[in-house]
Amino acid sequence: MARDIIVVGASAGGVEALANLVTRLPRTFPASIFVTLHVSSESMLPEILSRAGSLPAEHVTQEAKIGKGRIYVASPDRHLVFGRGLVKAWRGPRENGHRPAIDPLFRTAAEVYCGRVVGVLLSGSGDDGTMGLTCVKQAGGVAIVQDPLEALHPRMPRSALENVEVDACLPVREMVPLLERLAVDSGELECSSKEPPMRDELRIQKDKASQARGERTDTSSVLTCPDCGGVLWELENGGPRPLPG
Repeated sequence: MARDIIVVGASAGGVEALANLVTRLPRTFPASIFVTLHVSSESMLPEILSRAGSLPAEHVTQEAKIGKGRIYVASPDRHLVFGRGLVKAWRGPRENGHRPAIDPLFRTAAEVYCGRVVGVLLSGSGDDGTMGLTCVKQAGGVAIVQDPLEALHPRMPRSALENVEVDACLPVREMVPLLERLAVDSGELECSSKEPPMRDELRIQKDKASQARGERTDTSSVLTCPDCGGVLWELENGGPRPLPG
């Protein structure tokens, strides 16, 4: 199976790690790369990555068709999420305190592309991406984490290592040969998902309608969303173990 959908998440210290990664990618790289870096204002990341390597990088401001040998970057204040054959910018609720957040990118990639996905988690100071990597693994994809000893901010890679059965923990310079091998591998793709994923906006509307009819089976919490003021609901999920306090 060709693992040609590569999703990359980073936070503090991530610009350096991302530049180090893309500078080693060949112009003929046979996969597509999707990047979420925690940003809260205007970002020059596409320009930085385009100058650092040979692959063109661009912000996704609305939606874009997927092409190989390109880098797609989450825009400020927008999550980067997948549909069939495209990626789009979505101003959904913050996750893990961030918009853009890494988990929506990894999660929707796993929903749409299953075993074709490679999740790469780089330097960062929080735990965003841990749940997303779990989704990638559950869908049959590959999980790669930057060596915490190399990361400028090791907490994010360490969170993934403590909670996800990752396939490789490497310095950035050693990731590219592995990504190249994964991207050109061939074989039958077996997707565990039987139905295409519901678009996030439709899923939210469905949840609201179920709540109004009194049909919600999850549990309301005492917490509210800082963005919209709505009640937060607790969902049971077979995800990663809680981080130690």
